[in-house]
Amino acid sequence: MIHMLTAAVRRAAALRQPRAAARLARALWTVWAIVVWNVVFDHVIVVAGRDYIAAASTAAGTAANAHPRYLPMDDWMRPAVTRGLWLATAAAGAILVVGLALISVASRGPASLLPDR
Repeated sequence: MIHMLTAAVRRAAALRQPRAAARLARALWTVWAIVVWNVVFDHVIVVAGRDYIAAASTAAGTAANAHPRYLPMDDWMRPAVTRGLWLATAAAGAILVVGLALISVASRGPASLLPDR
């Protein structure tokens, strides 16, 4: 038990080293960007699906309608996929650029943040 605790303390201490901490920070920012990409893309697709269902039910009319009009789903979902790809990629790219830039500044140390005199 003591050996396991000692090993965990050593691993935690190793993460406090600047190189290891920067590597971990890069990995976490990358994971965060991937999660955001998935959330944004999924949200765009879900909203487009809801919009299609509302438009299709309106176009189909009531059950008493002898000639209902059916809307093709591709007319709604294909543009949504393109829009979702662009929005998700822009959001994830912004997160990666900001995160990696902040890691770069932080890894230079506190002296890089002070103005030159």
